[in-house]
Amino acid sequence: MSSFVLVPGACHGGWWYEPLVEELKRQGHRARTLTLAGLGPDGLVDAGQVSLDSHIEEVTAAVTKVAYQGGEAVVLVGHSYAGSVISGVADRVPQQVRALVYLDAFLPEDGDSCWSMTTDEQRHWYIAGAGRSGVAVDPLPFFDERARPHPLATLVQRSRLTGAWRSVPVKPTSPRPAGRRKARLSPQPPSVLPPTRRGPTTSGTPGTT
Repeated sequence: MSSFVLVPGACHGGWWYEPLVEELKRQGHRARTLTLAGLGPDGLVDAGQVSLDSHIEEVTAAVTKVAYQGGEAVVLVGHSYAGSVISGVADRVPQQVRALVYLDAFLPEDGDSCWSMTTDEQRHWYIAGAGRSGVAVDPLPFFDERARPHPLATLVQRSRLTGAWRSVPVKPTSPRPAGRRKARLSPQPPSVLPPTRRGPTTSGTPGTT
């Protein structure tokens, strides 16, 4: 039995992982999903104060708690934007992370940001999408109706990595060839039907093989 902590991508909450959580629990694993700061129902209230560091600190606290409760290191899963988050967490507490699972996610090096790793098309979304509030990027039209504006600062802040995260086994999972940088932000998880009203599923259990 393994303990999983699952971090969603831009504009999404812990609800995105519901089908996967059900499958993990059916197989006897523990799973905790997170809805990151600034992405709750009242997210815009504090979106201007939320940074990548904020999300890393938030997930680090959750990983530490789950690892303590379970008595073992956790499998840390991140989708899309959350690749930058889980890399930062593993860099801070590598001893508490058994494996990193990147679901079609960014794989940053020190000094990278989502802004620097993505495409011009996505950069246009960041800026145009933040035009309404000035502090958060509105969801794309095809995102789930539960999606919320995503704090802009988290997408432009550079990762600060010492390299300690490299001691943790990495399991990239992507519908495209794996690389250091993903080509685009997408709500499309690997091996699932179109996800605009769905969360991810898995044909196997990441981190258990």
